[in-house]
Amino acid sequence: MATSTAELAAKLEAVLKLRSVPFGMKLFERRADMEAIARIRRPKAIHTLDQLVGQVARLGWTVGVTAENLVGAQCRAVVGLGNAKDEAWRSGQHMVGVWYATGEDARAHQGAMTCVEDGRYEALAISPLAAGRLEPPDIALFYATPGAMMYFINGLQWTGYKRFDWSIVGESACADSWGRALKTRQPSLSIPCFAERRYGGVLDDEMLMATPPEFIERALDGMAALAKNGLRYPFPPYGIQQDVRDGMARSYPGRAG
Repeated sequence: MATSTAELAAKLEAVLKLRSVPFGMKLFERRADMEAIARIRRPKAIHTLDQLVGQVARLGWTVGVTAENLVGAQCRAVVGLGNAKDEAWRSGQHMVGVWYATGEDARAHQGAMTCVEDGRYEALAISPLAAGRLEPPDIALFYATPGAMMYFINGLQWTGYKRFDWSIVGESACADSWGRALKTRQPSLSIPCFAERRYGGVLDDEMLMATPPEFIERALDGMAALAKNGLRYPFPPYGIQQDVRDGMARSYPGRAG
């Protein structure tokens, strides 16, 4: 990748008017390699992974995570820490009567989650892209409004078009974002769940994109091309009662008359 992740982050923040910093995640097979990262913070309390992600995105910290820092198997399972996916986890019993009506529903939910495989990794580091401490991160992530996410996706589709099909697992939506991106190494969009909003500080109008960083460079190139066509974010409202032809002619000259 020709551009550093710090440069990508700065460009992304400017184009999409982000309210929190883009950040990265990197998995480590050896805990000691994570702990060797400059100025890394280790949790002194038990957290959800959503909280630790929030510390990075909202406070700009660099945080190192091992299985014992996380409150339970659900957080550990998504990123593959601690051999969490045992029969108790697969049953989803802890969610019965809370999020799902029956044990069958809860088990189906657990089976629908996209998670990193257990047994390979001992640690995870999360850090702002601007800090350059995970160069390169496994994935880059950012929170943005639905409008900004749409524009980012339009940028991805400028060349090499493909339709994106993303999942909504419901609660535990981190499996739709960082779990899916870490496992598949593909762009992964999610609607953050209750836990992300209650414990991670995610705002009501925010969505989350997780993607290998090279896709950010591709999207930025695409958004630059769209901007030359007058298609920029934020989108200026045209007016719901105006004659639409003048507005559409800015992009489609054949619609002027």
